[in-house]
Amino acid sequence: MLELGRRMKGHTPDVKPKITSSSDIYQILRASMEDLPYETFKVIYLNQQNSVLSIKTISEGGIAGTVVDPRLIYKEALNQTAVALILAHNHPSGNLKPSRADISITDKMKSAGLLLDIKVLDHLIISEHGYYSFADEGLI
Repeated sequence: MLELGRRMKGHTPDVKPKITSSSDIYQILRASMEDLPYETFKVIYLNQQNSVLSIKTISEGGIAGTVVDPRLIYKEALNQTAVALILAHNHPSGNLKPSRADISITDKMKSAGLLLDIKVLDHLIISEHGYYSFADEGLI
């Protein structure tokens, strides 16, 4: 029942929301990520107007981490003709501070995006206590 409620809360059929801030991202992903007991990594693929093309779960892991393969992320971006993307993952511990691995994958994704002319607009860390935005903190 809780899962069904979470899905219904986060689902708006045939509506492609436009991303204008980190708060928009948080509102879109919050219901599906904030209370998970394991780490999950999602990517929001965007068109030229920053409207959502799709949201894909890239990986699900353990309590302390998950594996992220930039090749799979950019393969999907190219398939969808996305011009930008937003990275997001949760911290089941509730800690919103980015780890070294979080910073490293963000830097790796930004570098790969430069070569493909696909912008990484933000990376959000989501927990039951709110969110942390790399863009808001000047890290992107």
